[in-house]
Amino acid sequence: MKFEIVKYNSSHKDEWNSFISTSKSGFFLFDRDFMDYHSDRFTDHSLIIFNHNKIAAVFPANELDKQIVSHGGLTFGSLIISHYAKASEVLKIFSEIKKYYQEQSFDEIIYKAIPHIFHKYPAEEDLYALFRHEALIFRRDISSVIDLSNPIRFSETKRQLVRKCEEKGITVAETNQFEEYWSLLASVLQKFDAKPVHSLKEITLLSKKFPDNIRLFEARKDGNLLAGIVIFDFGNVIHTQYMAASQDGRKLGALDFINYTLINLFGNKKYYSFGISTESQGKYLNEGLIQQKENMGARGITLDFYSIKL
Repeated sequence: MKFEIVKYNSSHKDEWNSFISTSKSGFFLFDRDFMDYHSDRFTDHSLIIFNHNKIAAVFPANELDKQIVSHGGLTFGSLIISHYAKASEVLKIFSEIKKYYQEQSFDEIIYKAIPHIFHKYPAEEDLYALFRHEALIFRRDISSVIDLSNPIRFSETKRQLVRKCEEKGITVAETNQFEEYWSLLASVLQKFDAKPVHSLKEITLLSKKFPDNIRLFEARKDGNLLAGIVIFDFGNVIHTQYMAASQDGRKLGALDFINYTLINLFGNKKYYSFGISTESQGKYLNEGLIQQKENMGARGITLDFYSIKL
């Protein structure tokens, strides 16, 4: 079994994207049109693993001093493998990747494992390979997810807010115009000394490139914007990437109403994800934040970060 490791460059874009679309755990975040929108912020050092001139796996990654991070600009990294890859082959691929980066004088790989709910088909051969290569978990976040095949009912307080919104004639609709919502989102985040990961220009560009995957839903009353949610559609999973509400929207529970609407709209999917409620590398749990998600029926999965010494 012979694998060839090749550093990615732009000439590989089409074959990379084609492989991502047919792999077990590839989704639009790993499409080069998504990865490369912020290429100026990261020194890419992704790998393509060939077997008899066919792609067996790809490894999205960037350099950070003496570290390789998979991937600093994405929620997840991980080795992306084909449906045909066997466990023994993945072990061999890990060995080849480690050898390659060692020869390039790097001393550590940071590996952000993709949670199982995002896999199109069982794809945890990498977790076994991490164990075999003595990788250590150094960070673990908890993320809140609803199983849409058997959702837990909203709490009574949340149900009351949903009824109030219905009675007041608040509407939820999709839009591809991000300007007004991004202004609201930025003002809400500014109170916490934060700002959106994506600028207005970036999210507009990405939503045009991936219109089926990046979508904005707003709650309005008489034309006035009360709240919004940007969702990332991963196929099996609907993930709420950005949520924000105006002062009036918070009083009315407009975000709860959008979530209630979307949970029903996407009932044919497997999971509805709210994201993490942890800070400080997973060491601090924001109990108020996670309670809001749990009151909508969400329960926990983990997002694990591994260190592989080279």
